Amino acid sequence: MLHLLYTEWLKMRKYTAFWWMMGLTALSYPGINYIFYNVYSQLTQQSDKASQYAKMMLGNPFAFPEVWQTVAYFSSWFVFIPAVMVIMFISNEYSFKTHRQNIIDGWSRNEFITGKLLDVAAVTLIITILYIIVSLVTGSLNSTGASGKFREKTHFIGLFFLQTFAQLSIAFFIGFLLKKAFLALGVFLFYFLILENIIIGLLRFKQWKIANYLPLEISDRLIPRPGFMYLTNAEEYRKDLDAIPLHVALTLLLTSAIWFYVYRQFNRIDLK
Repeated sequence: MLHLLYTEWLKMRKYTAFWWMMGLTALSYPGINYIFYNVYSQLTQQSDKASQYAKMMLGNPFAFPEVWQTVAYFSSWFVFIPAVMVIMFISNEYSFKTHRQNIIDGWSRNEFITGKLLDVAAVTLIITILYIIVSLVTGSLNSTGASGKFREKTHFIGLFFLQTFAQLSIAFFIGFLLKKAFLALGVFLFYFLILENIIIGLLRFKQWKIANYLPLEISDRLIPRPGFMYLTNAEEYRKDLDAIPLHVALTLLLTSAIWFYVYRQFNRIDLK
């Protein structure tokens, strides 16, 4: 296992795009949360009655324990950045024929795919660590006398990891199927940013609950919107929280199915 991880690292470190994408991710996560923190500050730090009312209603979503959910939700918007990396990991193997060379050098086909699985897991872990750092810094700067609440809602760390891994697995799956980086990136970004959102909007307009079970939406619902975004519908917030265990199970099922198919298909295809 370690030799697979080391070999994959030797490949990754040569990709200029890998470092660019990681840099963009490292900027986007604190950046998006800082933007929304500024919005919150402007709403609550003035002395007029409207600001005080807003503060009373919103609480502080950037203090412990709410910060774990808040930062996870806003950070998840940018999963498409590391997804670009993941697609390049597999498409470059096909472009440079290294997938075939690894097999010639003595790797089994399962070992090759396991190496790709480790790539996705490693990127997910790095992103999760970044999310934890942003949450800790943000929460520490905004919390007073809340040390007892620090551990509350830390389960969102695990949910964030699972959500990220699941969505990066979908990106990998598209790259695996299409093989061409440009085509795979186009398909994934179009589906991620446009198509699924349109489909969800239409299905919800018709009040069809199947909207909650589309490939990306399944894992999106692991991290509901922060509580302050449900001010007019507390019942909906409770339902979204109650639905998390179901979506954990569905996410695990879909992600397992993706990797099962990838392992099975790679063992069957002709390595051209």
